[in-house]
Amino acid sequence: MVMSTEETLRVTVTAITHRTGEQQADVAAALGLTQSQISRRQRGLASWTLADCDCLAAHWGMPVLDLLAGPTHALTRLPADRVAADGQQTLLPLDTPGPTPAVTARSTPARRAADPDPASAAAPVEPAPAASPRSASTRSAPAQAPADVATARTAPARRAPAAEQAPAAPAAVAPPVPKRVPTPAGPLTDRIRARVAEELAAHDGDLDAARAALVKSAVPDVMALFSASRVGGRYEHSQFPPTAGILQKASQKGADQIWEGRPKWRAEELHRAARGGHVRLDVTALDMNAAYLAALKTWLPIGKLVHSEGGDHNPKRSGVHRVTPAVWETPDLPSPLGARKEPGDLWITEPTLRLLLRCAKLGFCDAPVIHESLTSGASEGLLEKMRRTLAEVRREAIANGDDAANEYVKSMYSKFVSTIGESTANREIRRPDWMHIIRSQAFANLWLKAHKAHTAGLTVVEMSGTDELHVAGDWQQVFPEGRDLTQVKAKTIYTLGE
Repeated sequence: MVMSTEETLRVTVTAITHRTGEQQADVAAALGLTQSQISRRQRGLASWTLADCDCLAAHWGMPVLDLLAGPTHALTRLPADRVAADGQQTLLPLDTPGPTPAVTARSTPARRAADPDPASAAAPVEPAPAASPRSASTRSAPAQAPADVATARTAPARRAPAAEQAPAAPAAVAPPVPKRVPTPAGPLTDRIRARVAEELAAHDGDLDAARAALVKSAVPDVMALFSASRVGGRYEHSQFPPTAGILQKASQKGADQIWEGRPKWRAEELHRAARGGHVRLDVTALDMNAAYLAALKTWLPIGKLVHSEGGDHNPKRSGVHRVTPAVWETPDLPSPLGARKEPGDLWITEPTLRLLLRCAKLGFCDAPVIHESLTSGASEGLLEKMRRTLAEVRREAIANGDDAANEYVKSMYSKFVSTIGESTANREIRRPDWMHIIRSQAFANLWLKAHKAHTAGLTVVEMSGTDELHVAGDWQQVFPEGRDLTQVKAKTIYTLGE
């Protein structure tokens, strides 16, 4: 399976604008369009027409068939005088608004959706408009080459036809390439592989330089991947819904009112006994792989958050809730609220509430009292296609020892989580509720690992951060060891009581 011509063209436009240092406003001016029209084409909400392709090719000084042949080939046909002054891509966000003040991320929210009712949350969205006869589709575009399915260790650029090539320099002897692990091709995974190949080509195979460039472009790249993953999706999510007061930061460096449940816990009685010489345990600190990537599978609100008072929890909705939690009286397991010491009401996210309700069913505590909520109709699959794509490329990169691709994927999912709130690094979305929910899901996943260890007879010694669990006992009988999302790996081993 390969990318369609339309998808290939979007990737090519992204690659060339990065290389030339242009913003969307520059491309719009060259084509006689608005920046908003370019943005809609790049996000798949409108189609590039054949007339657009002719204008783009003329603007960048290349034949139109070279433009449609994929990003790697198109970059080789880009005239030298069109490359940015520093000789490398500027890595500006693809949807960065131009200088016109009327088009900004905050003043013109993109595709704002109404809050879906719980009963109608499963309603399909209006399908994307079909490509017109003038659109750059597979049927209308003449003799295009398929998208490059390049990887970090494959040849970075196609060779031009022999008649167009300059006299070849003596070929350098390439180092031996490790045998690659084959993986199924897919249009979204191909985007990531093509970006890695593009940077390797741009930096003449210098892995460190390519890695640094990929990490620098992680935010716009992951947002482009997210937009592509939502094409044809069942729900139309809101990108810039109104931000409730509790989700707004008190100051630029301050925090809002949401408690994420970050764990910072250790078994105090066990540590006191160890200090007194009464206990001696061999402890393994386990690391949960790609915690934030795994946490992308969570119930996210689709539209704007709507206020409601009290009542029972509605599993078809998601958001944040003001609750009074019950007292936690289980000394050998941490509270799902993490390190919070202050009593009284607090605002928590959907994953934390669901975990507290689960603990109540298990008999660890009473159910929390819900006073009020800010929720929307929800889906657990909003980020699922993107999560699976990143997980597949990560798995392939680890198997092939591809550090550049692995670091790139890590930067993509971690920066996605850290910038979708109120961040100047990401102007394509503002969902602080999503940011808190994903983080809380990572903490809830870690708690569930601690509960699994406890149930299996291991001693839970400590839990901290997003991904660290210290246990005593034969943990390999409980958790599979490895680097995949469903596995764990040992970080350190120490003796408690020495």
